[in-house]
Amino acid sequence: MTALASPSAAATTADTLALIAEDLREVDAVIARRLDSGVPLVGEVSRYIIAAGGKRLRPALLLLVCGALQCRDAQRFNLAAVVEFIHTATLLHDDVVDESTLRRGRATANEVFGNPASVLVGDFLYSRAFQMMVDAGEMRIMQTLADATNVIAEGEVLQLMNMHDPDLNQEGYLRVIRSKTAKLFEASARLGAIVARAPAEMEEACATYGQALGTAFQVIDDVLDYDGDTSVMGKNLGDDLREGKTTLPLIIAMQRGTPAQAAAVRSAIESSGEGDLGAIAAIVRNTGALAATREAAAAEAQRAIDAIADLPRNPHTKGLLQLAAQLLTRQA
Repeated sequence: MTALASPSAAATTADTLALIAEDLREVDAVIARRLDSGVPLVGEVSRYIIAAGGKRLRPALLLLVCGALQCRDAQRFNLAAVVEFIHTATLLHDDVVDESTLRRGRATANEVFGNPASVLVGDFLYSRAFQMMVDAGEMRIMQTLADATNVIAEGEVLQLMNMHDPDLNQEGYLRVIRSKTAKLFEASARLGAIVARAPAEMEEACATYGQALGTAFQVIDDVLDYDGDTSVMGKNLGDDLREGKTTLPLIIAMQRGTPAQAAAVRSAIESSGEGDLGAIAAIVRNTGALAATREAAAAEAQRAIDAIADLPRNPHTKGLLQLAAQLLTRQA
């Protein structure tokens, strides 16, 4: 087993992304070109959310895998843009469903342009992504992305069904986040291997890495909802509780807390009690639920690192390893 790199010793995410800086500029050029539409509002809303920033982790993952496997196929730029379009479409739809008002430090697109425009432009981005998949002209690529998009939609519905349900267990929670969040990480890593014409076992290793990385990413995100800094995260703390989401910190707090503490958490999940946020956050901290949730994220990060033990040793592979370690010190 490869030991998980110490986050203090690991390079920053910016250092890792510097490995593919030129590639990301090519991807940004593809994104700008393919956002072109004869309907001005489509481009306006799309550019608003894409310009909001973010680390472009999913495209970066595809590009890093290509680099690790020494693939220089120009198709990687098109596919990296595709996964960013799919991700952006999910954000537009998510913010409408969740009635979110803040993302990446500024008003959400639905807050600025309204719900109808956000939903319909999300649909445009999905359909544009599928046009670009067809351009790739390879059935495996289309199958991977079509399957991923379908699983993501199922994950969204699962999450909706689980709203305000304090009886959701850890297995059910993981099923949601592996569908809703981790699936696109998994698909991005798999696509890098497909473009690189990697052997089947290496493709599966890359896909496993992506799934584990995406799972760790979401678990840490759920920690930060109770232990983050709004000015750093660019979103409101406590949004998950306000939306009635039963996340891992709450599940563990109910398991470890006193009957009174567990009852308080259950009531808050059922009622989306915003006024209870301070009290619930204290319970989550005092029961050790945040530390336990971080341990769960560390286990997923380690699973990601172990999955790519046989990839060629080069700077891009090192970047993939560092990316997993860096998640554990993530603040936004």
